[in-house]
Amino acid sequence: MEEAAVDVPELVAAARGGSLRPVGRLLSLVEGERREEVLAALGPAPDAVRVVGVTGPPGAGKSTTVAALVGAYRERGLRVAVLAVDPSSPYSGGALLGDRIRMAAHTTDPGVLIRSLATRGHLGGLAAAVPAAVQVLAALRYDLILLETVGVGQSEIEIAAVADPTVVILAPGAGDAVQAAKAGLLEVADLLVVNKADRDGAAQTVRDLRIETGAQILTLVAPQGEGLPELVEAIDAHHRADTPARRAARARAQILSLAQTRLRAHPGLAALAADVAAGRCDPYTAADLLVRPPGAAG
Repeated sequence: MEEAAVDVPELVAAARGGSLRPVGRLLSLVEGERREEVLAALGPAPDAVRVVGVTGPPGAGKSTTVAALVGAYRERGLRVAVLAVDPSSPYSGGALLGDRIRMAAHTTDPGVLIRSLATRGHLGGLAAAVPAAVQVLAALRYDLILLETVGVGQSEIEIAAVADPTVVILAPGAGDAVQAAKAGLLEVADLLVVNKADRDGAAQTVRDLRIETGAQILTLVAPQGEGLPELVEAIDAHHRADTPARRAARARAQILSLAQTRLRAHPGLAALAADVAAGRCDPYTAADLLVRPPGAAG
């Protein structure tokens, strides 16, 4: 079905009736030009939805941890959505990892929505559509959103603008704590989890983290569920002690990241790049022209 032919109110009614496919269609629409139409049709969310961010370096076990958390919250009867922000092809913009590859145990559960979002070149690590996707899921009365991000270092700082708490997953290994600190992951961590805690080096990683950060540190063996009740308890108990300055800083990071995404899609970017490559313009002038409002004097 062509996007323009989609009846948004009909989709909203079907989604509120409990069908998962219309929810996926609505999430696709808010990634595109019909975002405002979808949000208007949904209306304001009745309550703020809890968003738990899960991030960390590749190979730490983020997806396994998310799957374990889904199971724990479903046992309570909560409706859970997973937004997995995947690396995307710079050519197609499509998510390389399918919605259901990592969460097979939950795919037949109507109380669980699993959705992959491509980053589409969005340098903040979160897809540009994530804030709107959260609004959609809140309006559809999901109780909890687990937001799993790509785990590529500095870009993960943006997760703190959306999630509370931010859970950083690390695996045991020589220097892991120091590398996480260098990548900026410890700056955003509300909770730190040393996964694969049955492996050699786990106790040392915990000790190293205690030197590097004052955040709460937990251990986990996600496939066996060891440490999972303690992690769930810590997530439930966490409520960020905020100040206006911290809220403004997170909002600033989110705005700048989304603005950067829009600049990458600017219709004049290709021509400016060609001028710089050909020596007809210097990159400083080109950058000024890119961010200059239409009609502004030079």
